[in-house]
Amino acid sequence: MSLTLHYHPLSSFCWKALIALYENGTPFTPNMVNLGDPAERAALLALSPIGRFPVLRDEMRDETVPESSIVIEYLDRHYPGAVRLIPEDPDLALQTRLRDRFLDLYVHLPMQKVVGDRLRPADSKDPHGVAEARAQLRTSYAILDQQLDPRRVHGGWMMGEHFSLADCAAAPTMFYGNKVEPFGDGHRHLAAYLERLMARPSFARVLKEAEPYFGMFPREA
Repeated sequence: MSLTLHYHPLSSFCWKALIALYENGTPFTPNMVNLGDPAERAALLALSPIGRFPVLRDEMRDETVPESSIVIEYLDRHYPGAVRLIPEDPDLALQTRLRDRFLDLYVHLPMQKVVGDRLRPADSKDPHGVAEARAQLRTSYAILDQQLDPRRVHGGWMMGEHFSLADCAAAPTMFYGNKVEPFGDGHRHLAAYLERLMARPSFARVLKEAEPYFGMFPREA
């Protein structure tokens, strides 16, 4: 196969890319990377010096594509399927990218801050940083819940009727975010949206494949 995705099945940003691949049934070879293995880490660094996944390698076009949002844009441009993840309308495409950025910066990264702190030794915890991250999550939840109100957005997805890049970004952030800072009763639109995401075949497949590794997810001490 031309495409290889270098990833880990618990990585939230990898989920984002996998959802896009599964949405359109795009053929690819999955390569699970164990960063604890020096040889596998070195191989990843050879592809992407920053050492983060996902990384998409396209042998046919001799392209190496890092960063989940760029991977999805690349697939949408060079391997399009029935589900166009970036709208053709330029204004709607801009709004979709804006929602993707909001989710990554103001939900995804704060969620990872909380999870990452659980992995720190007891004497290196950052309670102030975690408190700030949780506050950011609550603020972001309130904004997203309002935006997902069916009286404002019709169709059930982040941008309305059509599943998009924004939903690929939302699925892992909503799933993990709700675990580290639960939505609560005040965000019913957000909770209903997560249920729809989890029922979507592409995301349901990602969750199923991740199940054997969920025991590695750090629980709160």
